[in-house]
Parts: sequence; C-alpha cells; structure tokens
Amino acid sequence: MMPGPTLLLSIVLMIVCTVMDAVVGAEFIYNGFSGSNLHLDGEASITQDGVLTLTTGNSDYDIIGHGFHPKPLSLVPEYMSLPCFSTTFVFSVTPKNTRRYSYGMAFVISSTPDLSGASGGPFIGLVPAADSLNGSYPSFFAIELDTITAHYRSIWNIEDNRVGIDLNYVNPVISSPAGYRYNDADGLLNFESLSLSSGKPVQVWADFDSTTMELSVTLAPVPMDKPSTPLISYNVRLESVLVDFNFTRAYMGFSASTADTGGASHQILGWSFNVGGPAQPLNYSLLPLKRPVEQIEDTNMKRLTKWLPATVSLLALLAGSAACLVLRRWCKKRAEGQEADWEAQLGPRRFPHKVLRAATSGFGTTQLLGKGGFGSVYAGVLAASGLRVAVKRISSGSTQGLAQFTAEIIILGRLRHRNLVRLIGYCRHKDELLLVYEQMPNGSLDTYLYGQTKHSLNWSQRFRIIKGVASGLLYLHEDWEQVIIHRDVKASNVLLDGEMNGRLGDFGLARLHDHGADAHTTHVAGTRGYLAPELLKFGKATKATDVFAFGAFILEVACARRPMGRNVRGELLVLVEWVRQVWVASGCVADAMDPRLVDYAAEEAELVLKLGLLCSHPLPGARPGMRLVMQYLDGDLPLPEFSPDYLAIITDAEQVVEMTPSVATTITSLSGGR
Repeated sequence: MMPGPTLLLSIVLMIVCTVMDAVVGAEFIYNGFSGSNLHLDGEASITQDGVLTLTTGNSDYDIIGHGFHPKPLSLVPEYMSLPCFSTTFVFSVTPKNTRRYSYGMAFVISSTPDLSGASGGPFIGLVPAADSLNGSYPSFFAIELDTITAHYRSIWNIEDNRVGIDLNYVNPVISSPAGYRYNDADGLLNFESLSLSSGKPVQVWADFDSTTMELSVTLAPVPMDKPSTPLISYNVRLESVLVDFNFTRAYMGFSASTADTGGASHQILGWSFNVGGPAQPLNYSLLPLKRPVEQIEDTNMKRLTKWLPATVSLLALLAGSAACLVLRRWCKKRAEGQEADWEAQLGPRRFPHKVLRAATSGFGTTQLLGKGGFGSVYAGVLAASGLRVAVKRISSGSTQGLAQFTAEIIILGRLRHRNLVRLIGYCRHKDELLLVYEQMPNGSLDTYLYGQTKHSLNWSQRFRIIKGVASGLLYLHEDWEQVIIHRDVKASNVLLDGEMNGRLGDFGLARLHDHGADAHTTHVAGTRGYLAPELLKFGKATKATDVFAFGAFILEVACARRPMGRNVRGELLVLVEWVRQVWVASGCVADAMDPRLVDYAAEEAELVLKLGLLCSHPLPGARPGMRLVMQYLDGDLPLPEFSPDYLAIITDAEQVVEMTPSVATTITSLSGGR
C-alpha cells in the first residue's frame, strides 16, 4: 500500500529539516554569549554577564575547559571546492597570581566538539598526552595562544607569550611573539608587543584564503582597529594536512587549560565566524569588556577573606577590615588604570578635566571661538607646555554627541597629515565630552569667504587651500591603511594655520572601512548643498559622495558663494547650477569668479571652476577620484574637455522632493553649520 500525499510530504520535510540541522548556515556572531546554546565541557561556563569562561583560575592543578558552537558548519562555500573561512574573537587571560601563569588557550576547528579525553597543562586540552607525538588523535587546526614556556614540551622550544598555528600536533608549524605590526608616520613597519596574560581584552583575526592558500593571524588590543599587516602569514593546503577532516561538518570553538604552576581565568568575550567572506565586526559596546578584571579581583578578595583566621582578636579583625578597605581602593584605581591603558592605544592623550578648565579660563565667554550643532569651541593654552589649543565642548543635549566624540577619537586620533587638523587629546568628565585640537590661528575658511574679516583671501591663497584639502582627502580615501569617508567636507570645516594652509577638520560624521570593501553606513548626514543626489536617494556614503562635496567646496572657494542660498528675489539658488548657467550665458566660466578677485591666473581659475562642476556631476561614475583630482590640480594631467550640457545638473527642488522627513532632520541647516 502506497503512503498518502500527506505522509510523503511529512517524510520529505523531516529529511530536509534533518539535513538543515546537521549543517547550519555558514556564519554566526556572538556579541557576548548570554542566551547562547554552546557545547560546554570541563570547567567551561557562561557567566551572568555573557562571558564564556573556559577556566576560572581557582585551582592550582590541571583543569580543562572547552566551548564549541553547537552545530557543525561547512567550511567550503557553495561556489568553491576548498575550505575558506574568516573569524575574529576577543579574549582575556588573567592569572590568579601575577608571578605565576598558566599554559594558555586555543581557537580550534575539529571534526568533533568532544575533546573530553584530551590532557591539560602544556597540551591545552587539545590532545591526550599519549597521542601528542604519534598523531593518532583526529586531525585538527588550532591557533595557540601560549602564556608560559611549556617545559613538558621543551623539545619543541615553545616559549611564553607567543602565538602559533597547530596542524594535527600541539607543536606550532609557525609561531611569533604576541603583538601587532603597524606603519609609523614615516611609513616604516614597526612591532608593538602584547601581553597575552595581562587580563586586558585582546582581539584576534584569523583568515584562510583557499585561492592563495594563505592563512593569516592578526592581533590587536581592544578597541584598536585590525592592523593592515598580519602578525603571522603561512601558506598551507589545509585539505592536504587535515587528511581525515570532513570540511562539510566542522566544529569550531575554544580550549584552555591550567597547570600546577598556577591557575588562570581564560575568557572569551565575543566571537564572529564566516565562510567565504570576512567575519562580521564585533560590536564593542555590547561586549562585557570590564568583566574579566572585575571577576579576578573579586576572586582575590574572597580568597583574602578566607585566609583571615577565625580566632584572631578584635584588634586583628579591625586591622583586617582596614586592609580590605585599602585593597578595595587599590583595586578600583588599578581597574581605572587598566581602562586608561587600552584607551591609550587610540592615540590621543586623555586630559584631566581640571587641566582643560584652567586652560580655557573656566570655559569663559572671552575664550569662545564659535558654536555649532554639536557644541561650542574654546581657545586655550595648556599650562604645562604652553601649547595653544582649541577645546570642543560637545553639547550634552546632542543625541549624537557620544557617537561624534567616539568617531573623532578613533579616526582622527590616528591620522597624521599636514592638511588635516591634529587631535591632541580628549576628556570625559561626568556628562561632559571634550576634544582637544591644535589651535589654528587664522580660524575657519568660511569667515574669509563671506566678508567677516578685514582681509579677503587672494587667489594664490585660495588655490593653495583647495590643493591642500584635496591632498588631505586623497590621504583619507587612498593612502591611509583604511578608507575614511569624511561625509562633511565644507568651508566651515576647513581651518587655516599660521601660513594660511587649509586643514580639513571635524571628523564627527566620518566613517571608515577596509580598502576594497563597501562602507556600511546607510544614515544620511552632512550639510545641504554638499550632499550628492545618490546620497539623498539611497543614504549610502562613498568616496564619490565626498568628491561631490569637494566639488561644491571648491566652487564655494572660487566664487565666495554658499552652495545653496537665495538670490535678491528670494529664489532658491544652487551654486553648481548657477556656475553652469554663467558658463552657458557668457561662454566663459571664469565670469563666475568672486568679483573681489581682481588679479588671478585665468587658467587656474578655469581649471578650478570646471573641476568643481565635474566633481559635482549628478552621476557618481562621472566624478573623478581624488588621485585624479590631484593630478589635475598639480598640472600633471589636463582636464578633459566637456560642455555645460554634459553636466545635466538636477535642480534643488527635485532634490528636496526626494528627501524623506527622516532624512531631512539629519542634515545640517544652511546657516547653522558645525
């Protein structure tokens, strides 16, 4: 008797569900592990704060902990036949005693999550001691984070505080001292060491490209961005080394062990994994970054109180209580110092609030340089060095104040270019957010363009400012280790130094991403008149949208007119369209120049105006990149010939129609600026 249609459908669905459950999607992310269903064994557990704790550091003997993603993944993308993966995770190792350490931990990919038969100590929970040399244990791949010299493995010369790659054996095929590589201001590659057992959070990135057979491992302190140069690069055919490994059913997770040399707390704070593409970046704001330090300090306090004899006298108890109070204060200062340590990795200095208050005469009105949508800027002098600074006091009422503050520190604090304003330091005091810049003695460019100073700029000064801002944008787009989209290029954000050189500042809206990758932002921000048409339509900031703003900016500098305003009849006037109409009407685009300029180089003026129109073309693909822009401005390449009709600029009215109310509220008003 044949089964009915309903029964057949049920059987098919059961088979499909079984297959789908066996090999789940090839991507996951844990910004903390609260509510996760990890496969745990040994001493591993998940704390209330969502920390995956492999070992707690409470024992002076060998203990092991494992934590694995609960389902297997296929490491082979659909469009490939070989494994290809990317992962990143944040970990911390905190020794129970600062003079004694434990062996360390490892990220591991295995054919099984059950490593319960593995040995602790120098074998870090990966293989049984008896199988460590004969290779009879199932194949595995691991990134080993060693925190003590493995005396039991002395024949392999495994030193402490190193990162290694294990293939089948607990014996790295390649290793390196823990740290990260970076390029200094002169472009030279440097190495900065990292302590794996400091208790501070460290991030690891591991990527395997089956096309090049390159396996790379990179480290950095949290919250530093991923360095562009890996710590370890190793060419290997994983499918040849891991001969008994089924890449379509791979389990990945973490293993750690302690030893009789001393316990340690091994913890994972966040983890992201992807097959066939980059792992999603972790959200630092969701990670329990302070938990490892607090947990080990609480453990030390509990052990201290246990050591107090029950038979001590009242005087001894009082002395012990006093000692506990002192120790608590010391622990608090230590925690604050550790937080300051990772903040120092961001680059700029953290100033005490009282220092900045004294430098600006208590943020007095006589020191006020200007106000914007996100706060006020004050002039000041640092007493210790005599350095003249500008202190931006971000408005506590700004809903985006903290986001702007963080963006400026992380991005601008690491940049070094002669045409970018330098961020010296910052301060967080209660609800106040303050940023400290080098002071530009000649103020902002817009005050010279619109008649607010006694002297206007001559043409040679304006042309040099245009080239300087172009050079700064080229550095942001092409020459830094990542792509930085400024998103707010305009005259009021260009400051003039003592020699009237233009420096681009205010990186509160800036976003960054890796070269060759797309920007993630889809939130429209900036100033009307500088916003590209596609940004208003789709909300995606790109290098081309920065080029559009730069085009509006150089027309603004040449014509001394705002990108958007009103004519004498009160009609809306878009500068790009007005310059094009002047060109059509007179046949000479230079007729749009600022009438105050009586002496200028005609060829340079024509180049700047036409380049501004070309950069402001409504089609992103028609705009030149910043490297090409610099070649035009330096005279290395001639600007291509084109007619006014080639531009086909849409009207501002059409742009306004396309703007939704939510988009309009994020755009700075014409007169407000920042």
